[in-house]
Formats: sequence, structure tokens, C-alpha cells
Amino acid sequence: MRRQAGRRSRTYTDRKRGRYILARPAGRRRDDLAFDATLRTAAPFQRQREELKKRNRVAFAVRPSDYMRKVRVRRAANLVLFLVDASWSMAVAERMQATKGAILSLLNDAYQRRDRVGLITFQRDRATLILPPTNSVQLAEQALREIPVGGKTPLSAGLDLAYSILKREKMLHPDVLPLLIVLTDGAGNVSMGHLPPLEEAHYLAERIAEEHVHSVVINMEHAAFDQGLAQELADHLKAPCYNLTDLRAESLYYTVRQEMQSSLLKGLEDKR
Repeated sequence: MRRQAGRRSRTYTDRKRGRYILARPAGRRRDDLAFDATLRTAAPFQRQREELKKRNRVAFAVRPSDYMRKVRVRRAANLVLFLVDASWSMAVAERMQATKGAILSLLNDAYQRRDRVGLITFQRDRATLILPPTNSVQLAEQALREIPVGGKTPLSAGLDLAYSILKREKMLHPDVLPLLIVLTDGAGNVSMGHLPPLEEAHYLAERIAEEHVHSVVINMEHAAFDQGLAQELADHLKAPCYNLTDLRAESLYYTVRQEMQSSLLKGLEDKR
């Protein structure tokens, strides 16, 4: 059970905590019944149930088919997980500077809302959790001071670690609304197993999409050299792909804010 409720976004919840807003047929789920809606559903059939009322010695007869279950909403926290290519395949200094600025801006914006931000980088032959999901600006500033860069592009390792982090967060905080921001050109060239690098990365991207994680790909390849690999990755993630030619912390921050709203709407649809 979550110990703290988020304050930014409103989401449907299957728990008995939260504000009761409407009722739906209960079906086989008999917990958290809405008595008012159940009585209203049964009311038109009372004349047809005279024998049932006499047999059970009740003034009002209710059948299981009348049961209505409460639909509740509660505040949910957002989780923004950045997955950043730290190889030499792109303008790494510019990308890192923008990512750090966006993370700190989001954390400052999340003050008292319990939103959390995390950062994973991938380079050489591994992915590294630089900043575990946190709402602490101080912890973020300490973790973001020095980030190693250079080497090849283990895209699949980054996606695999992101998948693990997101799965863990969903188990610890079932009502969380996750958002994965991937900054890359999509040109993975290191595998973890026997599959070719890009095939392995696309397989992991599809697993993330199956978890109903709202994702965004920021294509960092220069337009003159773009081979469409970032768009391919976005297709497997079932995510939009943005080309930010002027990569600044402010532009990345507003892109993430826009996608957080989209993530909320998608999360509501998935829970209905």
C-alpha cells in the first residue's frame, strides 16, 4: 500500500480509498459495493419480487445481479524516468546539460506533489541508474554532478534496466503514473544476448509497451544523418518521437510536462 498520495494527477483506483464518484455493475466483484446505486438498480423490480420478499421476510429484495460497485478516484503521483544515451554517438555534453536542467526543473515543480524523477544512462557495455526515483532536489544535484560518458551504445541494456525499474515502481506504488523519456538516436550497437543489437532493443521496447508505460523518444540524431532509427524505436514503444533540434533544458522540460498530461489521460483510459 502506498504511504503517500500524490497531489498532481487524478486517477481511478481499485482500492477502497479515494472519493466515490460513480458506480458500475459489480459482476463477480462483490467488494466495495455502492449501496445507493444497488438499491436504485433493484427498485424497479420490487413488484416482480413479492414472493421473494415474503419468503425471505424482507421489505426490499436485492439480487446479486443488482449489485453495483463503487468507482473511486484519488490523487496519483507521476514518475518521470529519463533514459539517456551517454555514448559518443551524439552531442553528449549538450544532451546531458539539457537533461540535468529538465530533471531539476521537474523536481522543483514537484515540490509538495510527491512526483518523482529518475535517471538512467547507458554507454560502453552497460546501463547505470544514476538517480533512483526521488523527489529530493538535493539528492538529484549530488547524483548529477559527474556522469561518465563515451564508448558504444548499449541501448538494449538501458531499456532492460528501465523496464526493471518501472516494474518495481509499479509493484511498490500501484497507482503511479509512469512516464519514460528516452533521449537517443536509436542506433544501439551492443547486445546483452544472442540477438542483434537493434532486434534486442526493439523486443525490450515492446515489453515496456505491454506494461502500458507511456513513453516518449527524443531523437538526438542530426537531421542530415537521421536514418529513422529513433522513430523505429518509438514505434516499438508505441510512443511519439520528437526531434528537438534546439535541445535546451527549457524545451525538454515543457515537452515532458506536455507528455505528463498525456500520460494522465492514457492512464485513466487504461484503468476504466
